[in-house]
Amino acid sequence: MSKHQNNLLPPMLVNTSDALDEMYYRLLAAPVVAVDTESNSLFAYNEQVCLIQFSVPGQDYLLDPLAFDDLAVIGQILADPEIEKIFHAAEYDVMSLRRDYQFEFVNLFDTMIASRIVGWERYGLASLLEDLFGVQTDKRMQRTNWGRRPLTVEQIEYARLDTHFLFVLRDKLIHELNEQGRMEEARAAFVRVSQSEWRKKAFDPDDFWRIKGAKDLDEASQAVLRELCIYRDERARELDRPLFKVFNDRVLVKLSQEAPRSFAELGRIKGLPRRMSSKERRALLAVIDAGLRAPPPVRPRRQANNRPDEVVQDRYEALRSWRRERAQARGVEPDVILSNRILKELSKQNPSSPKQLEQSRILNDWERREYGREVVALLRRQARIGPR
Repeated sequence: MSKHQNNLLPPMLVNTSDALDEMYYRLLAAPVVAVDTESNSLFAYNEQVCLIQFSVPGQDYLLDPLAFDDLAVIGQILADPEIEKIFHAAEYDVMSLRRDYQFEFVNLFDTMIASRIVGWERYGLASLLEDLFGVQTDKRMQRTNWGRRPLTVEQIEYARLDTHFLFVLRDKLIHELNEQGRMEEARAAFVRVSQSEWRKKAFDPDDFWRIKGAKDLDEASQAVLRELCIYRDERARELDRPLFKVFNDRVLVKLSQEAPRSFAELGRIKGLPRRMSSKERRALLAVIDAGLRAPPPVRPRRQANNRPDEVVQDRYEALRSWRRERAQARGVEPDVILSNRILKELSKQNPSSPKQLEQSRILNDWERREYGREVVALLRRQARIGPR
């Protein structure tokens, strides 16, 4: 434990209305607030935010959202333009809080984004805490169940470290951003991440085709695999567990290949849960039997517009080459310049003039001023070259 950790005051656990009010007024009076979240994605079918950490200078708070029906006051803090909210790697936190509480985010500072923009080679929070403060975090806590109560001493210590040092880190990064003239770029990136939306694809039985090994099975085994995937999803919902904690993909493929018809045959399948009841075993055998009697599944055709044609792919590769050169000249990773998602969208829409680029809204204002002319010129050049 470093000297920084020895000097920390205990965090305040917020799980009552009085404690929430006290924290709210303290945050409301602060010009800058550090924020983080912990979720139970490894332990639930539908994950949820299970802890929200806040820090202000001199005090760390651990808010238990499971103890409250209404957290509207937290939404007021996050949407207040007069309060800067510091996150590290904000995207997942923003998406999760927007999904669970419909919060909006204004005036956000992301220390991970900023550290990448200025070219720091190590930008994970654990690395930065160790490099800058000599603080070591317990990596085991990344896989702990944050939905379980009460929180352990180890969970509490780990959670508070996610926000406690963000103020000093932010100040260092503001200095670097100003020195490099990159503050405007960072602010534009912060606005983009503050608009992140949760996008989780609904269960589709035909997603079984995505499982490794599914395409190599015969038709009868593929039908069994499809039925097993449906059953696994139903069980996961019923038990409120992630899919992999019901059966992992490898076990499903093995069950499909072997198609056991009895308890004894089922018992020879490695990887099945050890404590399956007779009822669960009978249900699993019934699903396999239904799969064997089902018609062969039809592999869905790819939509033509889902697969980039040769011309679009050539544009994308040309943009990637340009981005790589730009990143090397700056000493940053390529996606700091523009993300793959943005490059793909540029390749599809192919804006051939500054006006078209602006109308496409693919790039933010800073990116358009910084890269717009080069992007348009490159796309025009690709149009003259034509397909390979």
